[in-house]
Amino acid sequence: MPAIQLDRSKKNRVIFLIGFFITVIFSTLMIIEFTPIEILEDKMYDVRFRLMGKTKAPENIVIAAIDERSIEKLGRWPWGRDRIASLLNKLTETGAELIVFDIFMPESEKNDPLLAKAVKDAGNVLLPLVFSFDKTQTSRENEHITYAAIKSILNPEKFNKYSPLSSTGVLAPVLVLMKESMAIGHINMIPDKNDGTLRWETMLIEHKGYLYPSLDLLTASIYLGIPYEKVVVEATKGIYLSKKRYVPTDKYGRSLIYYYGPSFTFKHYSISDIIEGKIGANELQGKIVLIGATAMGIYDLRVTPFSPAMPGVEKHANVISSILESRYLIKSSLITNLFILFASVMLVSFIVGRLKAVISFVIATLIVFFLLFIAYLVFSYGGIWIYVVYPSIATLLMFASGTAYSHAVEETYARKMRSMFSSYVTERVVKELIRNPGMAKLGGERKEVTILFSDVRGFTSFSESHSPEEVVSILNEYLGTMTDIIFKWEGTVDKFMGDAIMAFWGAPLKQDNHAELAVKCTLHMLNKLHELQERWKAEGKPMLDAGIGINSGEVLVGNIGAEGRKMDYTVIGDNVNLASRVEALTRKYNANILITEYTFELIKDSLKNGRIGHVEVKGLEKVIVKGKEKPVGIYEIKPLIEKEANILIECRDSEAVRFTEK
Repeated sequence: MPAIQLDRSKKNRVIFLIGFFITVIFSTLMIIEFTPIEILEDKMYDVRFRLMGKTKAPENIVIAAIDERSIEKLGRWPWGRDRIASLLNKLTETGAELIVFDIFMPESEKNDPLLAKAVKDAGNVLLPLVFSFDKTQTSRENEHITYAAIKSILNPEKFNKYSPLSSTGVLAPVLVLMKESMAIGHINMIPDKNDGTLRWETMLIEHKGYLYPSLDLLTASIYLGIPYEKVVVEATKGIYLSKKRYVPTDKYGRSLIYYYGPSFTFKHYSISDIIEGKIGANELQGKIVLIGATAMGIYDLRVTPFSPAMPGVEKHANVISSILESRYLIKSSLITNLFILFASVMLVSFIVGRLKAVISFVIATLIVFFLLFIAYLVFSYGGIWIYVVYPSIATLLMFASGTAYSHAVEETYARKMRSMFSSYVTERVVKELIRNPGMAKLGGERKEVTILFSDVRGFTSFSESHSPEEVVSILNEYLGTMTDIIFKWEGTVDKFMGDAIMAFWGAPLKQDNHAELAVKCTLHMLNKLHELQERWKAEGKPMLDAGIGINSGEVLVGNIGAEGRKMDYTVIGDNVNLASRVEALTRKYNANILITEYTFELIKDSLKNGRIGHVEVKGLEKVIVKGKEKPVGIYEIKPLIEKEANILIECRDSEAVRFTEK
């Protein structure tokens, strides 16, 4: 019986290497920011916002909306500067703390002086800039905006490697308005290139060597009593509004936008109602008033994590509020995300191959859900965006790859095991060996078994007097029938030696009743032999007879031989030799079945309880077989007719008979 062994340690090493290569591949994709997965990561980021739900917006920020009702009452957009001046005067009367325009006025009009006066009278108006980035287009330059640039930059040399977004041109408010305003800041919104969703606030834009803050950053700073001249940029890290007020940014001067909720999370007031006096000091006094468009027809709508069409002015409200309330979101570092990826994949690679596929799948799935849950928690309570798609895909791919490889190895092993062992043991034993390959471990182990030797009597003379074809035909019929019976009684066929059969019980699977099974099998073999003899006689064929010897005891069982060349799963030891010698004695005592006293002791209770059937067990005498010095009692077993009581005759205590021949 050839040696077959499943090297689980080698299989697990290969699975670990698969996990390592998957980690390397996905780490590379993460480093190069592979677009398809980056899009999924962005979408999962958006999902976290929706799961977190709406956050209560501060009441000190409101929106003066250019809505459908305002357009219906005041005329289509854009309005003249005189109408905007009227709005500004009304807001000034209400006692608004800051008035921030999200409407752009770069072209001169005849009523600019009127509006300029309103801006001057208010003394708290912030106006927007718009930078352009298209090198193929020219835009009007305005040298008067440099006063609005940030004056203090820490470690500016770091911007040589990670420069903020750099513009090619700028559009500023008309000069007469800009001079009267309190401050100016840019209102550029840069959606993500992958899907057009607005997730980042560009806090800083570089133009001709100067850094300009966003209008939102300026608004928050001024509302907190910090003049924009005091704002300090720490290159590639963040922005100091004061020693205690810090706005974190990425390397390029961007900050993730903390969205409080979908559209209309912040209080909206129609401009027509403000101009008509329906909205006054009770609603607006001491508040930041953002003036912007919400009407669909003006097309100032943005895709956000909460909404596919949020008015741009609401984005400003979200950013200003988050700065005032110190609600910041930061993206976890590349090192952190790589560690999460590595830990997830390596954990699954350790599990796959060691546990069953179903359990491995459950654990891998739990790991993915755990990642999603932790990502949501740290996002909701810590404001940290960690990647989950890269490790989740890599984890599931690791499970699939590892399981496929493990299955292939197990299937190959099972196929070899079934191919090799199916000729020697029952299908049940083969399946158990496949599940527990250690039962047939290489090198062998000591076990108590029962060994059976069966030999055809007179086979030499029979083969000399018959043609080879006849010999092979009748021998195959005999051996095939006996093998089927051995399998029926869960024995292991060790080998065929011409006309002889060697089988054993108690290995590779443990069988506590191995001796009982062997004796029952022997009685069945003898009964079947009698049936074959009657048929052979009726067919005019020569009849074969057989002698069977059985012994029980400790042997060395396992894969024995030259590894890599020729190995057999077999049993060796003195007790095997004794079983062979006992089979040879069947001719001396003219008996079909002989067992040793060691087997007799193991089946004595079964004989008394009738579990072996109706038999006569007769002790013959003690013998000393060739190669042994210790005498051993031998017993003959004969079947009785049904319902006859079992007969047990102990071996008489007499001088042992010595046999010198084999």
